[in-house]
Amino acid sequence: MSVTPLAAHPSARPAPAFRGRIGRDARSGHYAVPRRYRLHLSTADPDGLRIAVTHTLLGLDRACPVTFLPAVPDCPDGGHRALRPLYEASAHRYTGPALAPVLSDDWSGRIVSTHGPDIARDLARRFGGGRPTLYPCGAESEVEAVERMCAQGIEEAAQRAGAADAGEDERASALDTLLATLGVLEQGLVAQPYLISDQITAADVELWVALVRLDTVHRHHLDADAVHRLAGHPALWAYARRLAAHPAFGAHLDLDGIARRHHAHCQGLEAAGAAVQILDWAAHISRTR
Repeated sequence: MSVTPLAAHPSARPAPAFRGRIGRDARSGHYAVPRRYRLHLSTADPDGLRIAVTHTLLGLDRACPVTFLPAVPDCPDGGHRALRPLYEASAHRYTGPALAPVLSDDWSGRIVSTHGPDIARDLARRFGGGRPTLYPCGAESEVEAVERMCAQGIEEAAQRAGAADAGEDERASALDTLLATLGVLEQGLVAQPYLISDQITAADVELWVALVRLDTVHRHHLDADAVHRLAGHPALWAYARRLAAHPAFGAHLDLDGIARRHHAHCQGLEAAGAAVQILDWAAHISRTR
């Protein structure tokens, strides 16, 4: 599938408190050493789910252990109490929320990065070895274009289409954007099994997580007709179903956790689309596990 890059746009992800990178050798400070680093994440969070899937696709259980966090953060500011010592050790008098995901350095006891896309890229590039090429050489712009397409054309558009405080015209325009984005993706997936290559790449991880959120979170704030229109992309949802059956994807899909996290933070109104499920995710998860 050929993906046309979109114009730059602010991401819906919160600004990262830390944005260190893992380099190639000792001169970088943070360099790749097996079991030096640790991930702290919740798979009910979209960034955490992306990283967990990437981590499993790369087979990094031994090289980079994972500490899984509760679906719903246990601090009033939306942070995780378990991450507070890491944040305080990494920034003097840190007063912000202790958010996940976190890539920490066990040697120093400090945080390397809280930026999800950077963490995923560093895992693939510094620890991936001969495993799946999630960021194919020469395809970085296509991966980034899919990231923007998912952030703007799916995530942001779905939020605006179901926003209770938005006007009817604004919601209709957002739904048109969402349907147009899904239509472009549908056309590409009719012709080939994956987005930008003949194998799974980071673009597929990004899109799959966006589709999971579309059906398990944003659908609850759309009317039934809108959800039926979203479901009218058979190649796209067959692709989502096929990836859900892959152990690296389905094994990390915490439907109960996503629902609890959504209800804990959501201030929107439930609409008729809540009763119109697009995929039976639970069935695919049970078969995967």
